[in-house]
Amino acid sequence: MTEMMNAYNARSAAHTYALGFVCGGNVYAQKLNFAELSRYFKLDRASSKRGGFAKIRIKLSSKDRAELSQTAELIGAESLLTADSAHNKGENFERELTERWTSETWVKDSVPFWVAGDIRVDGEEIQVKLDGAELTNERTLARIA
Repeated sequence: MTEMMNAYNARSAAHTYALGFVCGGNVYAQKLNFAELSRYFKLDRASSKRGGFAKIRIKLSSKDRAELSQTAELIGAESLLTADSAHNKGENFERELTERWTSETWVKDSVPFWVAGDIRVDGEEIQVKLDGAELTNERTLARIA
């Protein structure tokens, strides 16, 4: 996992991460750097049907969520993650942050993490991740090496 983390961090266009999570029925966002975010990494594997490759997933414990909620920004009720049924929870979270933190209207895109972050705030590239999201995987890192 360390090798994958180092490869990802070396190639990422963002050095700040907005980690979203649900605690007590509310959605929060906590800005973290890579080292801080890495505390919540878990090594996982894709199913054998999908290739069985290793991947890094972000996974918070209930204790982590409770601790982070003390300093994180309250974004709103958990229902905002499913407010737009045309998009998944991560996309809805990214939309909410984009429209809250910038003057831009969010538009779904597929810009890779090595080109730009999900949001640019005051010139700073920010990668948006929701608890449970995949950070990267072996296949992607091998493709961009």
